Amino acid sequence: MTNMLSTTTKFTKGRGYELSIAENICVVKEEVRRALEESGRPGDNVTIVAVTKYSDAEAVLEAARAGQTELAENRVQMLIEKWNALDEMRQNGIDVPEISWHLIGHLQTNKVKYVIGKVKLIHSCDSLKLAREISQRSEKAGVVTHILIEVNVSGEESKSGVRPEEAEDLARACAELPGVRVDGLMTMAPRDADEAFLTDIFTKTHKLFVDINKKNIYNLSMTTLSMGMSADFVTAVKCGSNMIRVGHRIFG
Repeated sequence: MTNMLSTTTKFTKGRGYELSIAENICVVKEEVRRALEESGRPGDNVTIVAVTKYSDAEAVLEAARAGQTELAENRVQMLIEKWNALDEMRQNGIDVPEISWHLIGHLQTNKVKYVIGKVKLIHSCDSLKLAREISQRSEKAGVVTHILIEVNVSGEESKSGVRPEEAEDLARACAELPGVRVDGLMTMAPRDADEAFLTDIFTKTHKLFVDINKKNIYNLSMTTLSMGMSADFVTAVKCGSNMIRVGHRIFG
């Protein structure tokens, strides 16, 4: 492996030239900017979290060198593998920018110990049992772990998350735990949902976010509303999202 990995434009047979990772990041940023403008929020900040699910450590490094240092994984094992690969790069003298990792997929309690101290934000807290495990592991490690309450607004049985009417109670209970900081909410929309259904889901989640925030609950900062992925982030931003999780639109 060389000390300098170049940003390249890829060519795929039958599809012609594709944009580089850096160029994809610029395209996503521009779409976010337009969505904010169209929704009457020009100048607002939306954090783009690049999801590295199907990408290797070299692609992660390319994204980080392009300024995309907020990165996410769905699975604990893959996050740890990339963490270790990038650490090895640093030990070998490769310049690797500081990266903030997010865990966005379902988290089992028996795997919490592997991510404490390594992730900036856990997006998928969906039970008090999980929050308690995060709390215990965080206290033991001497850190505060930031979490989002995952809300299943669409009602899909295949998705994790609490029902909207349960979100405030879970948030309040989590906020009382030491070593945990509740930063807001996260939701996922169904695949292939039409624009009207997406708008309905994201609007309801935003309203829930605002309603909980108005109650000024202790230890609930309620600053982050994570909703919107590669296929639907434009709609999510128009509905009030301030954090999106984008995978193949960045990494291909």
